[in-house]
Amino acid sequence: MKVVIQRVKESKVEIENNIFSEINKGLLVLVGFNNEDNKEKIEWMANKIIGLRIFSDENNKMNLSVKDINGEILIVSNFTLYGELNKGYRPSFSDAANPELAIPLYDYFIKYISNFGIPIKTGIFGAMMDIHLINDGPVTIILEK
Repeated sequence: MKVVIQRVKESKVEIENNIFSEINKGLLVLVGFNNEDNKEKIEWMANKIIGLRIFSDENNKMNLSVKDINGEILIVSNFTLYGELNKGYRPSFSDAANPELAIPLYDYFIKYISNFGIPIKTGIFGAMMDIHLINDGPVTIILEK
């Protein structure tokens, strides 16, 4: 499982020129799955994301989590996080989980994070999406489990 987490002032998912979902201050989480992923890895990753202290406190130190600031999370599936470029110039995605495995994992990830009481928005798995964001900082964190 691999995620790219971006601290955002706002973000939205657009599908076929229509806004599908949007958030204000919070986290944009791009998530990709591989064939080794399971519920245990998802829970570890979700807990890490929820507890991640990358928002500024009153002393301008990154000391607050998305929950502490009453932020939102936008979760977008992104199999291209597993793009392999060791040979040639066209990425291979053979390490990415196929949809039969990835869709239930994605759904479980969303459901698990929703249990923390943080507003969650999503994209649509497998859809061609335009992701708009105003990156705050910028602050970008990459995690892999």
